[in-house]
Amino acid sequence: MSSHLRSRRGLQACFALCVAAALVCGASLNASAQSLTIGSKNVAVADPVVPRPPTKPCVIPLFTNQSFDNLNGPVPFNYAPPPGCPGPWQKVVLSIDLGIVGTNQFDRTGSIWLGGAILYFGTTQEPTIAPPNATTWHIERDVTDYGALLTANQIGHVDLANYVEGPYDGKITGSAALYFYPPVGNAHHQELQPRPDVVLSMNSNPANGTYALNTTSSQYVATYTSLPRNIERAYLDVYTQSQSDDEIWYSCNPNDQGQLSFFGCNNTAFREAEISVDGQPAGVAPVYPWIYTGGTGNPWLWEPTPGVQTLSFLPYRVDLTPFAGVLDDGKSHTVALSVFNANQYFSVAGNLLLYLDHRSSQVTGSVTSNTLSAAPTPKVVENLTLNSSNTVTGGNITVTSNRQFEITGTVATSHGVVKTQVAQTVAFSNSQDYTLPTNSEGENIVQTSTVDSTTTRTEGWKKTVVHEQHSYPLTLDLGYFQQPDGTYQQYSDVKNQEFKQSVVVLSDFSLPTAAIVDNRFDGNNTILWDSTGQNLTGITDTHSHQAYTYSDTFGTCYSRNITSKNNALTGWKDGTECWGGSNSLSWRDLFSQDASKIYGATLQLLP
Repeated sequence: MSSHLRSRRGLQACFALCVAAALVCGASLNASAQSLTIGSKNVAVADPVVPRPPTKPCVIPLFTNQSFDNLNGPVPFNYAPPPGCPGPWQKVVLSIDLGIVGTNQFDRTGSIWLGGAILYFGTTQEPTIAPPNATTWHIERDVTDYGALLTANQIGHVDLANYVEGPYDGKITGSAALYFYPPVGNAHHQELQPRPDVVLSMNSNPANGTYALNTTSSQYVATYTSLPRNIERAYLDVYTQSQSDDEIWYSCNPNDQGQLSFFGCNNTAFREAEISVDGQPAGVAPVYPWIYTGGTGNPWLWEPTPGVQTLSFLPYRVDLTPFAGVLDDGKSHTVALSVFNANQYFSVAGNLLLYLDHRSSQVTGSVTSNTLSAAPTPKVVENLTLNSSNTVTGGNITVTSNRQFEITGTVATSHGVVKTQVAQTVAFSNSQDYTLPTNSEGENIVQTSTVDSTTTRTEGWKKTVVHEQHSYPLTLDLGYFQQPDGTYQQYSDVKNQEFKQSVVVLSDFSLPTAAIVDNRFDGNNTILWDSTGQNLTGITDTHSHQAYTYSDTFGTCYSRNITSKNNALTGWKDGTECWGGSNSLSWRDLFSQDASKIYGATLQLLP
């Protein structure tokens, strides 16, 4: 490990980055990719594995070779901390291996819980390998921020309902374990990156799983009756997974258009998660357009490479620090989550993360200003063309939502009064174009969803500014048309599905630090049907590409591009974005003119 990373300055900078975002934060600990095989039809992703310290880990299995082939409900397990590796740990990694044997199965949703808190949430791959061989995939999650939960015996469970019946014969088996890494070298407790002192689930019962939100007014409410009274910072990790009628929400249309949408859903193509504390608006979480391996009605598109985060969702972290002083008053408090325009339904979960003032038993404070409205006010514009039968023949529908807000709070701590201001600009746009050839139906979707956030923490004469940007673009063409010979073709053309996030940390007495991650997918597949439109006759034009890049100013850079054709891996390239590529970062980038392309308005904050 380089000397600048051993310094407190480097540790504090890395801490600020990790608190601000769920980015790979390991500095000189180089991330590596999973091994791949050209020609394989097995699952292939460009994602890196979690970077790990060089110390030997202690391993605690959670479940091993567990079968998921029935409806017996959640599978419980008991957890005890590793006796040979007492905390605090430098890194804790959740490692999951899953496999499915069968010829056919829907994508299934899985989750892992411990002490009521959710550690993993994602969906499964549909079979791509012919039995008796298994389709397999590996998942890793950095759960170091949940270390406080892992210091005591806990009851946990894994929830993966897999319906094995009729033609759906795919049986799933899985194992999961936690890897605990002791600190590197002679690092002392105070030198480790600060982590949350308390981790609390939104679940009132540790045996519960995710919660269903069916309408805008539905709320997932957590009531906390005995919170610590020395909370200094607070965050909420939020998951909002679209299900059922909401699964392909980005294709939905306004209610006055009936079932115009290709997938027949309503409430427009806008969704957004709202967070409140004691009924007061407290934050906003954009909904990521995850696409599952049966998604867009075309399972072959996702073989062998699934969409962005399909197998393992990333939570969105909401900064609730302006409310820390309110939560310190010793009274009962509620944290609630809802999804605007939910339409049957969203599966949601959340974990509350608290940082405590270790030198004080009582912190006081208040919310001093809050301009966040309780709900967004999206604008819908319908510009459709109709024929004499009042049937839509073209045109488009757009829905946009834009809002800005600031929430400021103060806490009187043992080290002085700290003021935290969270200022955000949240923007959403979805355009659905229905101008298609004769004898066809479908829609072309172009969607953007961005959050630009600046968090300013002022402690006396010290100031730290964290500027974070999220961008979730989606461009998708969906169609079903009749060919001259009377047969039909159904296509799914994902021109771009992307997750992009950047963080810049500016502090009065340290160099600026930054990190950026970009994960994107594009692919196409066409299904061939006979003249009845009921019998599958083949698939064609199947190809996909996924790229994952990560870079930070500590010198870490990772990139991998993978390609597939006809449902088999055709190649990969590593590191091409790391040496002068568009995602390569260096210290001088923060002071160069080109940095504005990455950091936007953040440059205005530089001294």
